[in-house]
Amino acid sequence: MVRLKIFSTSTALLVIGIVFSFSEQGFAQSRKSHQLTTRDTVVILPRAEWKAQEARPYKQHVPIKITVHHEGGKVLTTADDARQRLKNIQTWTMGPDRKWTDIPYHLLIAPDGTVYQGRNPLTVGETNTEYDPTGHLLICFLGNYNQQKLDDKLLKVLINLLADQCIKYNISAKDISTHRDHSKQTACPGEDIYSYFKSGYIVNEVSKVVKRE
Repeated sequence: MVRLKIFSTSTALLVIGIVFSFSEQGFAQSRKSHQLTTRDTVVILPRAEWKAQEARPYKQHVPIKITVHHEGGKVLTTADDARQRLKNIQTWTMGPDRKWTDIPYHLLIAPDGTVYQGRNPLTVGETNTEYDPTGHLLICFLGNYNQQKLDDKLLKVLINLLADQCIKYNISAKDISTHRDHSKQTACPGEDIYSYFKSGYIVNEVSKVVKRE
């Protein structure tokens, strides 16, 4: 009886060791697979770059679609101070006029192609129109694209940023849209940006990039 007990214990330890070894291999393969499907080709500057105020608590979510906006205020050029514009937007939206919890957008693109981190992507954005942005990752161009235009550099930044986020959050390119697609109260993201969505160009180009990964 004693010998049988020792044999059973040894066997159990051997089985546990084999299972643990396979588990480690599986975990390593899972991590490797995740690394292969993570694509960060566009540098995103942190909130500290524009001296963001600390956000107040708000509803949480996981992005399942992406919606593109423009700020819609004054025209912003490459010679203007994009960081100050970001700070001004946050100050206004968190102030008495809006009383929001943070700057409303998750990622913001300056006219020179620099991308800034806005609201935490896992926090629901806020909007002044009737659509519910829960589940939407909000990407916003600084400036007014009813009056200014995207150049080739900005188009490339937008396409790569969208592809990065699609891969990161497992979002289909077909689930990329614009603010006006969800609201009848706005012309956002401006006629110039919207023309690339209306023609299908943006979704097609993002689809190509995602398929190559």
